[in-house]
Amino acid sequence: MTSKRRVAVVGSGHVGREALAAIRETPDLEAAGVVLRDPARLEAFSREVEAPTALDVDSLGPVDVAVLAIASRAVPEVAPSYLARGICTVDSFDIHGDAAMELRQRLDVAGRGGHAAAVICAGWDPGTDSVVRALLECIAPRGITYTNFGPGMSMGHTVAVKALPGVKDALSLTLPQGTGIHKRHVYVTLQEGADFEEVRGAILADPYFRHDECHVFPAEDIRSLLDLGHGVHMERKGVAGRSHNQRMEFSMSVMNPAATAQVMVSAARAALRQKPGSYTMLEIPLLDFLPGDRDALLRRLV
Repeated sequence: MTSKRRVAVVGSGHVGREALAAIRETPDLEAAGVVLRDPARLEAFSREVEAPTALDVDSLGPVDVAVLAIASRAVPEVAPSYLARGICTVDSFDIHGDAAMELRQRLDVAGRGGHAAAVICAGWDPGTDSVVRALLECIAPRGITYTNFGPGMSMGHTVAVKALPGVKDALSLTLPQGTGIHKRHVYVTLQEGADFEEVRGAILADPYFRHDECHVFPAEDIRSLLDLGHGVHMERKGVAGRSHNQRMEFSMSVMNPAATAQVMVSAARAALRQKPGSYTMLEIPLLDFLPGDRDALLRRLV
């Protein structure tokens, strides 16, 4: 029997906890432990999740791949240090466009240098939704795809607000308006002495928010508002060959951290099957994300 590959989870938030749970349910992976940044949390967190915890991945023994359950803006600085050790990485970097392509280039260099593979943007969007969008274009090469998120909590936007000066806690909700247009409702609990208008201005100026209609509200207790559910509804209307009015839809409703974590764990398996370098999910064969014998998977899925 082939030995299980060892996975380290970096981060202790919602996604990190769900990733640990997902690893424990896989037949071919095992949890090496969790990497934290706060020494004061090590012992208590280790008891809570019943897993080894450390401030440095080297303390966890041999590690094949690291699931980076951290803020997107931290990925470009954190991932190269793992790749340099020869540890594959998976992140759920959620900033589309040029930023994602810059990360891909940066981690490609780091991965080749450390003889390890990085899978970037491996959440459900970008990530599995990116794969679905590509599939819809295969069916109707000409046309428009509308991706409608929510209603629900956006983890990336929430983390971005929490990192702003003066913010004690926050929640960012994505509200779909149709045809790919969204509205943001952001709830913030301020640190003592912070000015609400200054915080509001910083949120509206942040790249995560400045391209959408955004409303910011003060809140006494974020926990009373928290619902980790989210969803997506994709619609494409286009042309297949010379046939117009080809219509297709894809939708799902998920518990956001669990869906993101599960995709990352599947991508961890895929990373171990790639040559050194950096990849998006679009560049990797779908079978590489699934456990089991390749021929058996083909017989079942084709």
